Amino acid sequence: MRRALGRLGHLFLVMWVVASLTFVLFRLMPGDPTLNFLSPSFSEETRAALLKGFGLDKSIWQQYLIYMNNLLHGDLGMSFLQGKSVYALLAEALPNTIILTIVSVCGAYAFGIVAGAFLAFQRGGATEAVAIPVALATRAAPEFWLGMLLLAGLSFEAGWFPTGGALSPGEQPGSFSVLLLSRDYWWHLALPALTLMLYLLGLPLLLMRATMLDVLNDEFIVMARMKGLSRWSIIMRHAARNALLPIVTAFALGLGASIGGNVVIESVFAWPGIGRLLVQAVQSADYPLAQGAFILIAAVLVVMNSVADFVYSALDPRVSLRARR
Repeated sequence: MRRALGRLGHLFLVMWVVASLTFVLFRLMPGDPTLNFLSPSFSEETRAALLKGFGLDKSIWQQYLIYMNNLLHGDLGMSFLQGKSVYALLAEALPNTIILTIVSVCGAYAFGIVAGAFLAFQRGGATEAVAIPVALATRAAPEFWLGMLLLAGLSFEAGWFPTGGALSPGEQPGSFSVLLLSRDYWWHLALPALTLMLYLLGLPLLLMRATMLDVLNDEFIVMARMKGLSRWSIIMRHAARNALLPIVTAFALGLGASIGGNVVIESVFAWPGIGRLLVQAVQSADYPLAQGAFILIAAVLVVMNSVADFVYSALDPRVSLRARR
């Protein structure tokens, strides 16, 4: 309980720092939210009235105190550009980001774990000589570059997938449950999910291979072989189980990081998620929307970091024992 309370206090401290830095940085960056509404022919009085309507006529400290007070009451404000609640806009975009992230991360880690274990047992073979450079190349390549290659090859040339968006023109979005059953929605999801999966694949594959190579040299694996256990039993019941501990941590952290790091993928494929919404908010100096998106991303990262910590402690009792000591 003491550890959980300490983690909760740490979470609130991190969120306060993120909220404060976000507030200051957006007001220091160049850009004026009134430029999206006013033309050069409008008078200075009109601009002053618009700033007052946005609450930007007060001093920076007054704005900060109002912002933090609203945040403590769960109010993220209204979007300057769209005139809607920030909560409503984030709630509309978040499910698309979650679906993209879950499909990509789960696919990358499922394939990476199996492939990494296979490469560990086939060390020194021709398969490893080809797979390792490919995994390193996809991991090192920029996300936008992978996305542009897949767009050029599978969309523009082959015509197998749409070029962007979540639905074809004329399709009605409906509720999120309807979207999940929509064939058109998954057809549009395929290419951005494949791009993100290729980018994320290198980490679980190489990490699983490295940890499997370490585990295979441990004494309990040698003892299992001396007992005459089958190769499958040694791999799945003994080696893979212990090798998965770092993978679990990487998966939880990768899931949180991907939700906040899909800005490039969502921009390339015009996917209506949090990342694309954040880019639009920054470009238009829409402070409330950009702040809300950053706070949401930071909250997901902090929560997933805590989840990774607790899951690792549950899987490896030695971690919990050291913490108690």
